[in-house]
Amino acid sequence: MLKLFARWFLLAAALLLVATLYPGLEVRGFGAALMAALMLGLLNAVVRPLLVVLTLPVTVVTLGLFLFVINAAVFQFAAWMLDGLQVAGFGAALITSLLYSLCGMVIDSALQRLFREED
Repeated sequence: MLKLFARWFLLAAALLLVATLYPGLEVRGFGAALMAALMLGLLNAVVRPLLVVLTLPVTVVTLGLFLFVINAAVFQFAAWMLDGLQVAGFGAALITSLLYSLCGMVIDSALQRLFREED
């Protein structure tokens, strides 16, 4: 449970970092970042798998590159649903989702090493 909360807070901080590095994303404070990280996690758990299955032929034809479009669409949908998260457009959502995914991979790797050492 501690790992889940640590991941949530770190992903919110990563969202603030991406907003600082890339001008196409605006996050209005850490509370908004927490809500956005939660919403992105829920959308990635529920909506994204449905989109992947529905667009499987296109994904196969594009050799998986269409998954980037799905990630950007999910990110833009989260920004549309939340007041504290603003994305400048679809291109900004694509770049932002890539940067946020890279941060998520680093966070997951660090948490895996941290919590493996405590076992």
